[in-house]
Formats: sequence, C-alpha cells, structure tokens
Amino acid sequence: MSTTAFVHGFTSTALLIMAIGAQNAFVLRQGLRREHVLPVVLVCALSDAVLLQAGVWGMGGVLAARPEWALFMRWAGALFLVGYAVQAAARAFKPAHLLVSANGPGTSLRTTVFTVMALTWLNPHVYLDTVVLLGTMASPYPMWGRATFAAGGSLASALWFLCLGFGSRWLAPVFASPGAWRVLDGVTAATMLVLAGAMVLT
Repeated sequence: MSTTAFVHGFTSTALLIMAIGAQNAFVLRQGLRREHVLPVVLVCALSDAVLLQAGVWGMGGVLAARPEWALFMRWAGALFLVGYAVQAAARAFKPAHLLVSANGPGTSLRTTVFTVMALTWLNPHVYLDTVVLLGTMASPYPMWGRATFAAGGSLASALWFLCLGFGSRWLAPVFASPGAWRVLDGVTAATMLVLAGAMVLT
C-alpha cells in the first residue's frame, strides 16, 4: 500500500505540473537565460511541497469526516481536469513558441525570487491543482498512506523543476518550433483526460 500511495502521489503530481503555465514558462525562461536557476527551482519545489502538505492533511481530514464532500470534490476535480484538457487541446491546434532572449540585461536575484513567488502563490490554479485535487486524491489513504503520497508528490515536483530549470538550455532549439508546443499540449490534454477518469473511477 505504501508503494502504491508513493507512486500515485508521484505520477499524479507529475501529470499536473507538466502543463505549461505562467510558473513553468518562467522557470523555462530562467533556465534558457541561465540566470538564478537554482533559487527559482528551490522556491518552486518548496512551495509545492508546502501546498501539497496542506492539501493532503487539511483537505484529507475534511474529506474523511465528510465523505459526501469527497464525492463532490472528485467529480468537481474531474470536470476541472477535463476543462484543462480542452484548453490544452485548443492550444495544440494553435501552437506557439515561447520567445526567450538569452541576451540583454540581467535581473536581480531579489526581483527574480519575488516574481517566481508571485507567480506561484498568487496563481489560483496552484491551489486547485495542489491543494484541492491532490488533497482529494490522497483522501482515501490512511494517515501513513497520505504521508507517502505527499512524499511522492514532493519528489515529482522537485525533479520536474530541476529538469525544467537546468535542462532547458538544451531545449532552446526544440521549442523554437511551434510543432514542439503542439506535441506538448496534445500530450498534456491526453494525460489530463486520463487523470480525470482515474479520479472518477477511484
């Protein structure tokens, strides 16, 4: 059961955070510029870990006490993911590329950290994804299972931001092509639909 919870937390978190949004685009931009990459990665990973803990324990406890809320949240979460998939599919039909310049004046560490914190903590989708959706997914597990779920999710988040931040310098030629964004958004749409189905059937 502990392995199942860990894998569930890892895969669910990985699928949710791979969608390109404001936060991921900023991390990708910093990685391409090779500017303050480690602080940006740490802020994103630690923020996700805190939000995930809040979702797993706070939301998990509420849903355990009110099982009818759990059912509602599962369906609401599934509908939200379907909406996410529709948006990604729409972007796949109208692909674009992220315009990033590797040159130009640098940004101070303070400004960079402030920006990534704002993109993380002021984004309502972060709370829907990390606190509500992942908290709902963890709710069926016992206490130790939720801890394992959170550990798996935190590891997935840390690995994702590390790869995105430090690996993006090798992706610059790839993401100069709109076709690359078409593939990424298409895969994102498919995975969101799979995750929505898993929430309903769990």
